[in-house]
Amino acid sequence: MTVVSTAPISANKTENTEDTVHLTVSQAVVKFLANQYVERDGTRTKFFAGAFGIFGHGNVAGLGQALLQAEIDAVEGGSEPELPYVLGRNEQAMVHSAVAYTRQKDRMQTWAVTASVGPGSTNMLTGAALATINRLPVLLLPADTFATRVSAPVLQELELPSSGDVTVNDAFKPLSRYFDRVWRPEQLPGALLGAMRVLTDPVETGAATVAIPQDVQAEAFDWPESLFAPRTWHIARPLPEKSVIARAAEVIRSAQKPMIVAGGGVIYSGATAALASFVSKTGIPVGQSQAGKGAVPYDHPQSVGAVGSTGTTAANALATEADVIIGIGTRYSDFTSASRTAFNNPDVRFVNINVASIDSVKQGGISVVSDAREALEALEAELADYEVPADYRTLVSDLATPSDATVSSVYKIEDPTAPLNQNQVIGLANTLSDPHDVVVCAAGSMPGDLHKLWRTRDSKGYHVEYGFSCMGYEIAGGIGAKMAEPDRDVFVMVGDGSYLMMATELVTAVQEGVKIIVILVQNHGFASIGSLSESLGSQRFGTDYRYRGEQGRLDGEILPVDLAANAASLGVEVVRVENGAEFTDAVKTAKASQTSTVIHVETDPLIGAPDSESWWDVPVSATSTLESTRSAYATYEKWKKIQRPFLRPSGN
Repeated sequence: MTVVSTAPISANKTENTEDTVHLTVSQAVVKFLANQYVERDGTRTKFFAGAFGIFGHGNVAGLGQALLQAEIDAVEGGSEPELPYVLGRNEQAMVHSAVAYTRQKDRMQTWAVTASVGPGSTNMLTGAALATINRLPVLLLPADTFATRVSAPVLQELELPSSGDVTVNDAFKPLSRYFDRVWRPEQLPGALLGAMRVLTDPVETGAATVAIPQDVQAEAFDWPESLFAPRTWHIARPLPEKSVIARAAEVIRSAQKPMIVAGGGVIYSGATAALASFVSKTGIPVGQSQAGKGAVPYDHPQSVGAVGSTGTTAANALATEADVIIGIGTRYSDFTSASRTAFNNPDVRFVNINVASIDSVKQGGISVVSDAREALEALEAELADYEVPADYRTLVSDLATPSDATVSSVYKIEDPTAPLNQNQVIGLANTLSDPHDVVVCAAGSMPGDLHKLWRTRDSKGYHVEYGFSCMGYEIAGGIGAKMAEPDRDVFVMVGDGSYLMMATELVTAVQEGVKIIVILVQNHGFASIGSLSESLGSQRFGTDYRYRGEQGRLDGEILPVDLAANAASLGVEVVRVENGAEFTDAVKTAKASQTSTVIHVETDPLIGAPDSESWWDVPVSATSTLESTRSAYATYEKWKKIQRPFLRPSGN
């Protein structure tokens, strides 16, 4: 929920005689965005840090001209541009950078992203989906075809025989939390205000898309001055209802083995201190989703680490027996719930704290629609006399200790001159990074390994995009994270498959002087999907980067791809390492450097992380001539038998 205020119009203005400003639609967009602010807990922040853009026909003479004019006017006036411009190399990547930036800023600041007509704009579709799924605000300004249609069909225009008003930008509609198309200048104020309402609402937020036809972008109009008045959008903290808190507390008080699942909402709400206080007093253990990792430090007495398909043995063992699950700021993705097999107590009940009712009602839970911090503080007061049984505290400690020891064991390097596996690479990066530093990842085998192995010491130190798990996010996301918090070193963990998707943003890092440390793990294929394929009986088919063999299959020699040379060609420093000693030296050098560094290391994709003793529901072929597939299907059926619908109301 947001409440908006504007600066008062000058007293000498009279009704319906407000002065106007003559600007193009694009110039009005830039001026409007530069004057948007958000406020929470009394702290006021400029909402748009700037604009990413790649120009082409459709926006070069519109938003491109407007951003140029604003930049020159600012420089000539001796000030910084109010909406700084950054040139990206791929439209999807620009959205990723904007999303990573706003995640590090706890959704209190973001970027606008503009692209040209046609493929420039549709390249942003993946980024739009990622932003919306992760509930992170970003403003997309795709160019569109002519509103007047005087030159139709224009280059890259979609023509449908059934409709004359559909363009490729209609594809943004299901991927955006807000969509509008500005066919006339008069429609712009409503579109911009509608986008801001959604962007600044913690419940509704995600991608907001305002498509602007190229002729409209360059059209001039007389705008009321009030449109450009500084406007502050209040980010509210919805309070929980007292009766609902009482019901939730009653369920928790009855629990013998309660457990918290902390999601990203804990961090975005700034509720980490409230969570630490609540669990210290009650003794309730905390498992963390991918987005919630860092909600409590890894060494907090009540922290049991990651939960779910990529969880720790401690968290998953507790989840199996828990009689009450308290979900805070989580949307219960299939990885968090291990495809609804993680919570196996037949009498388990759920208490769900979330600003969004869509998430608070999941698993049949008691719905506490509230800001996470406010709800935790209210629950702590309501449960002032409650603690978990002493033997349960002991059990939590007894499970957490060996689980952490397992992490230490896979981090350990016996011979500093021997080749490294991925667990050891993660361990070295974790150990050599400072507590304040940030690790960024998104797809492949590393997100799961990081979830269970990375020892997070700071609530903003773990940045893994796992709502969309989008290959190619890593480098672009690392740039956005570093731009948001330049005082932190950002470690980008990326495999060769994801690197090949979108390495070009290294050029943007060089251009903008944004220092990131990229750890490029070369394992010659898709390690994560290879492992998944094997577990499903598909024998790692199509997951290795190899020549075709004598029988025409992709089972020949490994391709001679040199990713280190590729990275060097993009302008960054590159260090090739082959063992722990060289890796350690490379990280120390990279941290001391002022420029971006890529550390290239080869690992064995067949050496995996410790088993989570958990499951992820990916269907297996029900019939096959392959023994590997038949065996995998038998295992699949066993897990399906313990999968639960969680439909029983927890309040009963």
